[in-house]
This record gives sequence, structure tokens and C-alpha cells, in this order.
Amino acid sequence: MALQPITGVTSLPPVLAVPSAKVAPKSSPNHVFMSDHEKMSIGSGLGLLAGIMRSRGRVSQPLKAFENELGVQAPVGFWDPAGYTADGDEVKFKRRRETEIKHGRVAMLACLGYIVPEYTHFPGALSPSQGLFFDDVPNGLAAFTKVPGAGWLHIFLFLGIMETAWIPIDESREPGDRERCGILGVPNSAPAMRDEADRKKKLNAELANGRLAMVAIIGMFFQDGLTGSAWGDWANYPNWIFGRAFESELGVQAPVGFWDPAGYTADGSLENFARRRQTELKHGRISMLATMGYITPEITGKFSGFLSPSKGLKFDDIPNGLAAVSKVPASGWAQIIAYCAYCEVSQDQSPGTPASKGEFGFTLLTASDPAEKTKKLSAELANGRLAMMAIIGMFYQDGLTGSAWGDWSNYVDSPLR
Repeated sequence: MALQPITGVTSLPPVLAVPSAKVAPKSSPNHVFMSDHEKMSIGSGLGLLAGIMRSRGRVSQPLKAFENELGVQAPVGFWDPAGYTADGDEVKFKRRRETEIKHGRVAMLACLGYIVPEYTHFPGALSPSQGLFFDDVPNGLAAFTKVPGAGWLHIFLFLGIMETAWIPIDESREPGDRERCGILGVPNSAPAMRDEADRKKKLNAELANGRLAMVAIIGMFFQDGLTGSAWGDWANYPNWIFGRAFESELGVQAPVGFWDPAGYTADGSLENFARRRQTELKHGRISMLATMGYITPEITGKFSGFLSPSKGLKFDDIPNGLAAVSKVPASGWAQIIAYCAYCEVSQDQSPGTPASKGEFGFTLLTASDPAEKTKKLSAELANGRLAMMAIIGMFYQDGLTGSAWGDWSNYVDSPLR
């Protein structure tokens, strides 16, 4: 529900600050496979990361004009990656905040418009002359085909009157503030909020909920448009790209279920599926080790003694994170590459072999009970997917800030400050 601000406050909130209300995160993809396109994408991302690292130290002090405005909320704080506020223009900022509030309020109403009709409709006729009742109007996008032309005319006239006459934008007032509207937008409903802390809390909540609603309503439109159902019944979607041949495989987990939006499994090829699953397992395991490689030295410290006695290089001399790449001697890299090559060629990984399914004789994740074994293997897949996302995030923040744990105070051009 929209919460109207009161007059007399001149703060101008940031346009794209991250809300405190959590948007339900999408689960890690159930099929993270490596195609040629994905390899090209990862290569491009690593190139971008290298460019970012090279550019460190050549940036100017960032603008902080809007860091204390409404909408700057934990855990991210000020968030404007596109740099809309970089010019410090308060007029543009105020216009964008006005737009953000308006779109958020409309989106909140739209979300309610999807939910409420699932439980109840208005009684009576929507158009008596056409014999059209409210119960005849379907929920979601299908309603567009049922509302008569006169109904659309009423809607547009109402919105026009609201915009131009009843509650027009007043440049002298705070964004979202309207002269004739009280709390929750009800005209003349109540006196304005006087407690400043309570007022700020509620206005922040409105921004956060509006942002959540904008994301939610787009998701509702998308699934409604694909499935013909306001609540996204994918059984109604005949061109389902999330192929059904592999819906019972490991990794198909709640709440998303089978998830392959790129359609890699649409051809139903068992050979391609097995190859991608093998790649997914391998990358997930490497990413879990890499993530631990970031975390462990920060907590437990490093090995004692020398990494390279001939060069007088101790383990304590190796920094954590990407900076370690420049410290490891060439002979150390040769050992790493030789070990990885041995792991790759020491076992037969051809299709149909145990190794092709990720079984290398390491029995920690097995069990005699089939149900327990499936549970453990599914957990490995899920954790590997999470680790792949985590290590990329660690690389990115390390590359930007020079710190393995992303100390943004080291990145003077951070758009998140």
C-alpha cells in the first residue's frame, strides 16, 4: 500500500537504491551446462574483469550527493550501477524518484489486481447493456479481451483526471506528495505523519515494496503471457522449452523444479545431457574448492614454512585472492597444471563410465540407502551451483577493490557508494 509523504521535507532519495524488502531470489539453476556460447560469455566476463583491474587507480572520487536519501537501505546501501545520479543533478533525481514512486504504487495495485480476483469478484454486472458480469472477466492478461471499449474509456478518463486535475504533480512538494491525499493515498483521510523516525520507516517501506511489486508484476505478466494462466500453470504451455525428458534427473529441486530457460535440453539428447552434467559437476566441485580457498586463509591462516625455499618465498608472503596469481612461481604453476592434467587423464571419463557421472572413487558422498544417496548427490549439485555463483562474485569484487573480501573503500569510483 502506498504511504504518502508530507510536505516540508526536502530530501531527495536515490533512484535505484536497493530495497530492504527481500525479493525472493531465484534458486540456483538446476542445469548449469557449458556450451560454446557460455564459454564465450565467461571469456568476455574475464576480459571485462581484467579491464576493471587495469583501470583501478585511474578513477576519481565518486559523487556522494544522494547517499543519505530515502531508499538507501541495507544490505547494499546506495545502489546506482548505471550511474544515473553521477552528474549530481537534483532536478533529474527528483523527476526519477517521482517516476519510481508512481510506478511502484501502480505495480502494487496491479499485483493486488492479480491476487484478489483469485478469491473474489465484485457482484453484479460490469456492463449491463452487454450482459457482461464481473464474474465473466478472467483474471490476468485475458481480461483485456473482455473489458468493453466504454470501460477502457472510463479507465483512461479517470487516470487523466487524476494526473492533471485532482492530484497533479506539484514541483514544490516532495516526490510522491499530493495535496489532497492523506496516508495510504486516501483523500483527506488523516493528518500527516508527525513522528520523523516513523515517517521515514514507512516511506522506506513504501519504496521497498514498490520495487518488489515492479519486479513481481513483470514476472506475473511473463508467466501469464506464456502459459495463459495468471498463476503460470506451465502445463498449459504447449511450447514448453524446459524439456520433459530430464525432469526426474538429479538436480531438479524445489522450489523451481526443472529449470533450463536457455533450452539446452530441448533436443532430448541423452549424450549431450550427460556431457553437460559431467561439466556441471566438475565446475561445481572446483568452485567449492575455490570458494574455500578464499575463505580458509582469512580464518585459519596459511601453511607454515616455505612455498619456494629456493626463492625464499613463504606461504605467509602469498596474499589472498587474485593477487596471489602474481606471487606463485612458474614452477608452482607447472605443478598445479600437471596435477590437474593427471586428475583428468588418470581415469576413463568416456560416456557411460562411472567417472563420466562424477564417480571417482571418493566415497564421502555415497550411502547404502538409495534415498539418502540421492539426497547427498542433490545437495552436492546445489552447493556446486551456489559456489559457481559465489566464486564469480568474489572474483568480481576482488578485481574491483583489490581486496579478496570486497573492501569497497578501496574502490574510489564505486557506483555503490
